[in-house]
Amino acid sequence: MTRHALIVVASLATACSALAQEAAPGKEAPKAPEPPAPAVPAAPIAPVKQPPPPQAPPSPMVLTGVVKDLDGKDVDLASFKGKVCLIVNVASNCGYTHQYVGLEALYAQKKDQGFVILAFPANDFLGQEPGTAAQIKEVCYGKYKVTFPMFAKVSVVGGPEQAALYKQIAAQPAPVGGDPKWNFTKFLVDRNGNVIERFEPRIRPSDAVLLAAIDRELAKKGGETATPEPAPASPPAEGGK
Repeated sequence: MTRHALIVVASLATACSALAQEAAPGKEAPKAPEPPAPAVPAAPIAPVKQPPPPQAPPSPMVLTGVVKDLDGKDVDLASFKGKVCLIVNVASNCGYTHQYVGLEALYAQKKDQGFVILAFPANDFLGQEPGTAAQIKEVCYGKYKVTFPMFAKVSVVGGPEQAALYKQIAAQPAPVGGDPKWNFTKFLVDRNGNVIERFEPRIRPSDAVLLAAIDRELAKKGGETATPEPAPASPPAEGGK
């Protein structure tokens, strides 16, 4: 056999050996490439939440609705529109009760100019107005001789029993709004029926800051709007006329 023939035989033998190894049992055939994973869809974009529309401020009109007077008769608060009103929560056994004297003097002095005081007995603070309507009359009419309108006892602080009038007052923005902090808190109402200023109990009926506010409103005609001025804050210390 020639040398060339030997080379050919050797090459064939090598090829056959390689084929035999590939076909041998237990040997895995080369894997085909895996297809690409499907694309993951993008998450939907959540809609942008719009802020809620701003709420309209509460109406400053407080002379609405019907209340009971101290005799149990219905009184329409709207009947006081056209007058300058001072709304006061009163009590018979309070250190400020003597302010009835100053309130009556203030009413007598300015009622002919279109001023009126609307007094609402309330038992919300340390039970200082516990009596019946007849007992309240003994104090305000008998002892202090008041002649301004007195109304039936109500609750003036937040809760299910709070009078509608005081709910409307409490809903006002500062410095007017909020529940009374004590007896003889005073709220000034203009001729249009809008509550415009607040005076804490320590502000006496004869105090210059209160008198000036009342006179300013009395000088206005119905329909003119008022610019509220902050009233001095005060703790509920008792006393004063």
